[in-house]
Amino acid sequence: MMDKIEIEKLLKKITHETENLPPGMIARAKIQGHSISVYRSNKVMIQGRDADNLAAELLGALPAEQQEPKQMTLAYDQYNCIGSDEAGSGDYFGPMTVVASYVSKQHAEILKLLGVMDSKNLKDPKIVELAEQIIPLLPHSLLVLDNPKYNQQKARGWSQVKMKAVLHNQAIHNVLNKIDTKPDYIVIDQFAVQGVYENYALTPIPERARTRFETKGESKSIAIAASSIIARYAFIKQMDKIEQAAGLEIVKGAGAKVDLQAAKIIERRSLDYLDSVTKKDFKNRAKALNLVERKRS
Repeated sequence: MMDKIEIEKLLKKITHETENLPPGMIARAKIQGHSISVYRSNKVMIQGRDADNLAAELLGALPAEQQEPKQMTLAYDQYNCIGSDEAGSGDYFGPMTVVASYVSKQHAEILKLLGVMDSKNLKDPKIVELAEQIIPLLPHSLLVLDNPKYNQQKARGWSQVKMKAVLHNQAIHNVLNKIDTKPDYIVIDQFAVQGVYENYALTPIPERARTRFETKGESKSIAIAASSIIARYAFIKQMDKIEQAAGLEIVKGAGAKVDLQAAKIIERRSLDYLDSVTKKDFKNRAKALNLVERKRS
């Protein structure tokens, strides 16, 4: 059972229908081979072979019996840590970038002096400045999932959560292979609970006993904050290339201004070109097509 606010948030995340429904049902949807039914009684039913994981992805939690026990937040910066984070997952244009970085206790102090913090609180020029200082300093792994590959995986039925899990896990593997000693902790900025992450990651979690998942991890671990900055830096550089090729300044994110820019690209280039530099599953695509059709009519 969910409350009305939770149901409203859910319906904003998914494409759903509200017409010709059975009595008592207010919305239904098909997603990733599953059926979702929302009832007037505030009951939500998700049916399909991987319903628990989809529920966790959409609602942010597993059933109580499957949830991981809560862990105490540690003072991670007092330890040698690998942290991982991603950028671009909420942006219609551009790739998804995932970074894992190793930060020793000594480097943690240097990063703080440099001003490394939650990248969401930093403007792009500052991110570029910080990233170019810390990239030579930290053993790290950057993985870029470009738009054609993202769209291909989506067509295969992969969710963003699965893509992130696979990329985070691989980036962490890569960093472990670059350092001589095991870290005290591996800290992942949490985008899914551990059970869902493990189901999706394709390969076992490296150093599982040392691994922690933290919500708002950038504020809890300097290693995550550093990875966030490098990931955002890589995303910014990829977006610069898209802008140069398109001949159009592109707003980041997925808002109404993005719809307008996508429509301009369809008119100037083509829909195929737009799809090559965007995430096709975002609603911005349909909105941009609608803008083009309205202009032509």
